[in-house]
Amino acid sequence: MLLQIGVVWRSGASGLLPRVSLPGRRFPVIMASAGQAASAVPHSPQGMKLLFVEMGTGYDQHGQNITTAAMRACKNAISSNSIPAFRTGALPGVSYQQMKLRLKLGVPQSVQHELDLEQVKSVFPYGEIVDIDVVDGGLICSSGVALEAMGDKNDDCYIVNAAIYIGY
Repeated sequence: MLLQIGVVWRSGASGLLPRVSLPGRRFPVIMASAGQAASAVPHSPQGMKLLFVEMGTGYDQHGQNITTAAMRACKNAISSNSIPAFRTGALPGVSYQQMKLRLKLGVPQSVQHELDLEQVKSVFPYGEIVDIDVVDGGLICSSGVALEAMGDKNDDCYIVNAAIYIGY
């Protein structure tokens, strides 16, 4: 079955706003104006000044190891980015030793207890991890094949989503 997703533009108080639609359902998409975005600088409960949010997805297709999937999600989130501002002095008075990280991991609830957060932390070469929030999310689906030689207990594929909040 093919599912069609469409975006319909509608008039709103601040101009045209998109509305995502699925057959029989409508979901509003909320967008902030440039002025609203500039005035809403997010801070964590620890007082971190947020600079970047990086997102990634990780899979473990063989071996059913949720920690492997979480580590891959974190690596995926940070692997195509460079943040020279922490090393070059672009942020006056702030160095890479002051970098703070908050991690939010979407992990299937049924395997959250198997997650080794110390191994997940090892993905990050520097920065202080001030918080890790593990929430219900991700996915367990069939990989289509179980290979005993690769440590499979079944054909489950574990998928984890990660959001990495970087600031100081």
